[in-house]
Amino acid sequence: MSNDLKQSIYRLFSIHILLFENFSIFHNIKPLSQKSKMASSSNSMKKLRMGMIGGGPGAFIGAVHRTAACLDGEIELVCGAFSSDPEKSYEMGKQLGLPTNRVYGSYKEMIEQEQKLGGMDFVAIVTPNHIHYEPAVLALRAGFDVVLDKPICFSLDEARQLSRIVNETGRTLCLTHTYTGYPMVKQARQMIARNDLGLIRKVYVEYPQGWLSRDTINSKQAKWRLDPKQSGLAGCLGDIGIHVFNLAEYITGLRVTHVCADLRTVVQGRQLDDDASVLLRFNNGANGVLMASQICAGEENNLKIRVYGENGSIEWQHANCNTLTVRWLDSPAEIYRTGTEYLSQSAIHNARVPAGHPEGYIEAFANIYRNFGRTIRAKKNGETSLSEEWKDFPGVKEGIRGMAFIETCVANSKNDNEKWTELKE
Repeated sequence: MSNDLKQSIYRLFSIHILLFENFSIFHNIKPLSQKSKMASSSNSMKKLRMGMIGGGPGAFIGAVHRTAACLDGEIELVCGAFSSDPEKSYEMGKQLGLPTNRVYGSYKEMIEQEQKLGGMDFVAIVTPNHIHYEPAVLALRAGFDVVLDKPICFSLDEARQLSRIVNETGRTLCLTHTYTGYPMVKQARQMIARNDLGLIRKVYVEYPQGWLSRDTINSKQAKWRLDPKQSGLAGCLGDIGIHVFNLAEYITGLRVTHVCADLRTVVQGRQLDDDASVLLRFNNGANGVLMASQICAGEENNLKIRVYGENGSIEWQHANCNTLTVRWLDSPAEIYRTGTEYLSQSAIHNARVPAGHPEGYIEAFANIYRNFGRTIRAKKNGETSLSEEWKDFPGVKEGIRGMAFIETCVANSKNDNEKWTELKE
């Protein structure tokens, strides 16, 4: 596929997302599912007011955040500093129909003014990695809760400092590891937690993409991801490898203790890895294999995870996200489907439509926002009876784990004299 064709597809998808987010904002779309009992009280609640840093013209992930946040009608976008270029920020605000006095030329100005106005409840930071830490710190210290796109920060040291500030301020930080929001991922996690598979022995996670198989000089999305000044120590590993690392720990409930990593730069001229292969050791004695690559020609977002226990195994594929396959040692395989009554409470809580109706990426993203929103609302109102399903979203602990994974893999890959390196937070 040519770069011109890719850019055309990207523009069409961005237009689709922009149209949907405006439609959902102005028409107040509600979730279809009644199973999680989230829709019944939506109309009686005052909407949480969201500000956004980043996500300006041409930024794919900003539109995803805005659409997901507003999907349940419990959150509304009220202000933003959408670009480091003030003109682009104002242009984005105009496209979104925001009042001109609530669109800012910098995130510092936005946080300062919104603190005075009292018109914002939390801020979503959807910038490149090097602009995560400072705006998050400013927002937390100004009394705002924070949603951060992954990875949490530019470095492990920043992540540790941010964790301390979260604890000092008492605010809530949410990290958008999207794939933990899928109902069938919740189902897999619950089955392993109740020991259905027995002792976990082996974990395979893979995330092949093909969009960086060739040089992409003119791609805005590729440019910052391949720049160590903006992305950090890792390229592919920090962009998508961190997702499957998080997914492996989330589903299994285990912790990676040691890694043996081979990070490669396949396309000449790049400064960061575009291909990663990592052997894993877990805290229960299990081992695993992690593959993340952006040079697999023909692949799109083909994320998969397989977990093998002593009694059976589970398999979940992002391309078939409404299905979970369970294979048993001594009985026939079972197929679990989203929207059915036989699922765990956590899976039902995060499913929105009846069985047979597809739901996917935006809905999974929205599940994280909805759970985060209900949690900060309960905290604000002094409620103590919030069920665990509402509290199930990634946060600062997962952020630290992710940065520790990246830095440990990079160090191990560069050291030919050390086979295994311990992962330390």
